[in-house]
Amino acid sequence: MTSHRLTVAQATVRFLAAQRSERDGVEHRLVEGCFGIFGHGNVAGLGQALLEAEVLAPGALPYRQGRNEQAMVHAATAFARMRNRLSILACTTSVGPGATNMVTGAALATINRLPVLLLPSDTFATRVADPVLQQLEAPAAGDVSVNDCFRPVSQYFDRVSRPEQLPAALLSAMRVLTDPAETGAVTLCLPEDVQAEAHDWPEELFAPRVWHVARPAADPAAVARAVEVLRGARRPLIVAGGGVIYADATAALADLAARTGIPVAETQAGKGSLPFDHPQAVGAVGATGTTAANALAREADVVVGIGTRWSDFTTASRSAFATPGVRFVNCNIKAFDAAKQAAVAVVGDARSSLASLAEALTGWRVEDAYAREVADLRATWDGVVERAYHERHRPQPAQSEVIGAVNEASGPTDVVVCAAGSMPGDLHKLWRTRDPKGYHVEYGYSCMGYEIAGGLGAKLAAPDREVYVMVGDGSYLMMAQELVTAVQEHVKLIVVLVDNRGFASIGALSESVGSQRFGTRYRYRDEGTGRLDGPALPVDLADNAASLGALVLRVEGIDELRAALERAREERRTVVIHVETDPLLPAPSSESWWDVPVAEVSALETTGRARADYERDKRRQRPLL
Repeated sequence: MTSHRLTVAQATVRFLAAQRSERDGVEHRLVEGCFGIFGHGNVAGLGQALLEAEVLAPGALPYRQGRNEQAMVHAATAFARMRNRLSILACTTSVGPGATNMVTGAALATINRLPVLLLPSDTFATRVADPVLQQLEAPAAGDVSVNDCFRPVSQYFDRVSRPEQLPAALLSAMRVLTDPAETGAVTLCLPEDVQAEAHDWPEELFAPRVWHVARPAADPAAVARAVEVLRGARRPLIVAGGGVIYADATAALADLAARTGIPVAETQAGKGSLPFDHPQAVGAVGATGTTAANALAREADVVVGIGTRWSDFTTASRSAFATPGVRFVNCNIKAFDAAKQAAVAVVGDARSSLASLAEALTGWRVEDAYAREVADLRATWDGVVERAYHERHRPQPAQSEVIGAVNEASGPTDVVVCAAGSMPGDLHKLWRTRDPKGYHVEYGYSCMGYEIAGGLGAKLAAPDREVYVMVGDGSYLMMAQELVTAVQEHVKLIVVLVDNRGFASIGALSESVGSQRFGTRYRYRDEGTGRLDGPALPVDLADNAASLGALVLRVEGIDELRAALERAREERRTVVIHVETDPLLPAPSSESWWDVPVAEVSALETTGRARADYERDKRRQRPLL
């Protein structure tokens, strides 16, 4: 048997470079590269191995230099999302803070059901020099390290303490990364001494290996039960989640909707499942939904969830679906999600399940009166969006006007990226999506700071598309460092930096719960009151972006923004467009609710009024069964 004498790190790099995924007869490179920030824990291990690969086998596993460990994971997660989970990126860090900085990114990936491979270094397996720099000492357990923080946020976790353990760990990692029902963050901890240790590896470890991504068909009996429920429906509604897009099932959904006339609402991850102008597309649903989708949701008698995990924003904290006796059908590749809402569960691939439903519903269609209602609601909401896009507030525009300008400047296959603050809610209801990959808003974890890193990952995955990153000043201040990586790698992003001098989303939420926008404005501390309500801070985020290497365009008002967007499309480098907006100008209402508890007792009159409103709205919330 032929063997190769390599270090653990060198063997890991060579193995990852040989992996492939396959679905529908098309093969993809599984691991397309590795982000890394080096320290004493990995510079002589994975750092050396990546260098050796770059010198001896260029392109085998391309290395990219990150600026922030959490941001690297966000970029890798966005990459996997754009590739429908068929290709991924790995991330390596040093021990201690470098490793734990990735925990938030791991949680985001796992919550969103997106694959990312994390290779954090760990402290010495031999323990010859304990405690080493950046090592946690746990007096009650000698085998604990800070990397154990990854266990609850990883779909698979392993610590490779001996070279002989590596093959099994790598194979298990690939199994989870390519399983659409179980995927998420995979963490392989590599102690720094083990990374550099040599071993004789069997040649077959490095042979090209194809991981087949199946389309499991649903149980025919489950499909029959779902069809029976649907055929009895008078006001059915489909809620399309991210699983529709990841399964490449958008055409199957469009076919089912056209055949049956069932309207289709969308979650954040599922937005783009149908183009916005499809006759059955009623837009976003739930707490950040359209009035069209939410009106239909309130009176739906059967709700069919396709590839959704039913978050509280989608269900409006279980107040969206108000008809007594409303029934749910869930089609999901993950049994855990299919069983939610006490639903008729159809466990299987979304495209396969949609095709089975369409065939079984042949000849059945919603009543004409319902179809006309759907069309009327769609038209009304479209008028609302049109007005929001062109309101022309002065001196500063509303955020909805900025969204309209970017939407109209973007091409049909271009991508908008966002994650946190008020922007995701406004985008969900207002953005006119034309392509299944045209809307990329991370709202499973709604992690501030994802935006620019996520835009980088999206652009790496789809270099032929323009990527528009929509980011507020609050999220920008959380994590803008990957602008440097974009500049370094000649990756062009168009970043629209919306500056409203504070936390607009939480400001509005704070006001709604009676907390008077406390702690949400960027202000000096007033010397007289001792509170943060003094003059505005002299923060210049445009100058900051320029210092990171981006071309910065400062604009005032929508006309200048539109001109800047045209110029940005012609540029070949990353552009940051800085525009100030009025945070007190809201987007059109969703006529929906989100459960955020209000203090039950308070000396503040504003809080007392908010509590009364909360108790009134709370009565609309429905039990699970």
